[in-house]
Amino acid sequence: MDPDIKAAFDQMPSDIRQMALQIRDLIRDTARTLPETGGVTECLKWGQPAWLPLSKAAGTTVRIGADDGGLALYVHCQTGLIEEFRQHYGDKFRFSGNRALLIDGSQPLPDSELAHCIALALTYHARKKQRRQ
Repeated sequence: MDPDIKAAFDQMPSDIRQMALQIRDLIRDTARTLPETGGVTECLKWGQPAWLPLSKAAGTTVRIGADDGGLALYVHCQTGLIEEFRQHYGDKFRFSGNRALLIDGSQPLPDSELAHCIALALTYHARKKQRRQ
């Protein structure tokens, strides 16, 4: 892991850091199942760990940050992804406007639901293009 990215994880409270590292693995594993992404690259955006598809035409960046006893999974606010997440999992997650899916740090990580949301983000542009055709 890049030292700057490791430092961003290390700044998180230890219990939240463990969950953040699990989400990191989930993002990377999910991207491997989506050939259209070409994989993901890991970087920092606004000082937070972020992942973006290597194929720019595939999807949008996802990033994570500590948020009031849990984590936030951020996506671009102009994509409509948070509304899509709400439609699928409004009873499973909380949300912050049109910007973030909030993950309760006191609960087990809902892997399958979260992986689906990650896949939706990483393939956002490709899916949008398919809908237009």
